[in-house]
Amino acid sequence: MRKLGLIGGMSWVSTRAYYEDINRIVQRQAGPESSAPMLIESLNFRPLYRIGEKAEWDRAADVLIESARRLESAGAEGLVIAANSMHHVYDKVAAAVSIPIIHIADCVAKAMQEKGVDRAALLGSRNVMMQDFYRERLVAQGIEILPPDEEIADRLDAIIYDELMIGKVTRSSERELKTILTNLGKDGAEAVVLGCTELELIVDTDANVLPVFDGAHIHARAAAEFILGEG
Repeated sequence: MRKLGLIGGMSWVSTRAYYEDINRIVQRQAGPESSAPMLIESLNFRPLYRIGEKAEWDRAADVLIESARRLESAGAEGLVIAANSMHHVYDKVAAAVSIPIIHIADCVAKAMQEKGVDRAALLGSRNVMMQDFYRERLVAQGIEILPPDEEIADRLDAIIYDELMIGKVTRSSERELKTILTNLGKDGAEAVVLGCTELELIVDTDANVLPVFDGAHIHARAAAEFILGEG
């Protein structure tokens, strides 16, 4: 099996989910005694929390580049950035190392194409919903993405940063997400992309009116396939 490097800590909640998902898939594929060869660098999220200005993104790129280089030097054969929003700096990080970095949006687009879905809504933090770095990657793969709703983006941003990233789950937020997904279906979405690694905490992906593509789980599956030599 190939050794994967995982840049995590953004947040620790999602890093835990990635580790569990990747190992469960490897165990199913390679046998019950197997576990995934991985190097994990868990970054301090505080300096990267809720950033938005160019200078802040430049600093974030530097932090992730240093992390990627450390993981490569330690023997990682491929990398995963375990956070949707930090794919904002993907191109800079990918250019700084000689090993592949698996892009979360490419994995999501592939999964949607396999299911014949070509029109979806993207949910996540304000950065993910309102900026182009994630959306354009899906569009380039032939997926039409509904225009972002600024009110929904602001509300989800609050839920993600004030609740989910510190491990807090509330029934009111669960109900609110269910209402949002129902309304998106009425607006013409064929499916919903969860563009935040923590949103799965309050979205039942199997019990909604729309198909839900959980980016973190899809990304983790691609990471496991890489480890197993399938990707």
